[in-house]
Amino acid sequence: MSERLIGILLESFPKMLLPGLTMTIPLTAISFSLALVIAVIAAMIQVAKVPVLKQLVRFYIWVIRGTPLLVQLYVIFFGLPNLGIILEPFPTAVLVFSVNEGAYCAETVRAAIESVPQGQMEAGACVGMSWLQTMWHVVLPQAFRTAFPSLSNSLISLLKDTSLAANITVMEMFMVTQRIASRYYEHLALYIEVALVYLLFCTVLTKLQAVCEKKLATYGF
Repeated sequence: MSERLIGILLESFPKMLLPGLTMTIPLTAISFSLALVIAVIAAMIQVAKVPVLKQLVRFYIWVIRGTPLLVQLYVIFFGLPNLGIILEPFPTAVLVFSVNEGAYCAETVRAAIESVPQGQMEAGACVGMSWLQTMWHVVLPQAFRTAFPSLSNSLISLLKDTSLAANITVMEMFMVTQRIASRYYEHLALYIEVALVYLLFCTVLTKLQAVCEKKLATYGF
């Protein structure tokens, strides 16, 4: 490894890390938070077997899980302007990532809810709680513990998927790396470096996941 390459890598690292902290992480956090809201609502509609809405939710999950995330980004960012709807890159990324991740998490949450014994719903009804109250205060906390490992994996996957936002000009970590690589023509080394930064972020999330799982086990949730 030449001194020139070492100098490029050292100079590039903070340039990659900064957009990772200010764009990639916020994009992941906002998108996943919204995805969880979508997932819980979609899962509850399916469990409650709400007429019409259940079919609409199943259609939404079918379409989103059956089409590539990159295509969804292109449809919203490059396609909607043909209908007169123009969105900025970051809101577009948040919207698409939220809707996409929400479809996958909805199935995780639904399965977790269905794993809770039916007697929990009956117990809630016996003490005068409504279906929604029982679901919110009794069933969902138990389902969350079951779903937590899978949801954590989805979060880690989403963090890596945010690199696709570079295709719609979001100045996140991967797009910055692409620009640096096109300037110095050291593509292999720079892409390995950004891969290591992603690995660092994912490792931190994995450690946090382990800590949270221990906390959940300790408090009996």
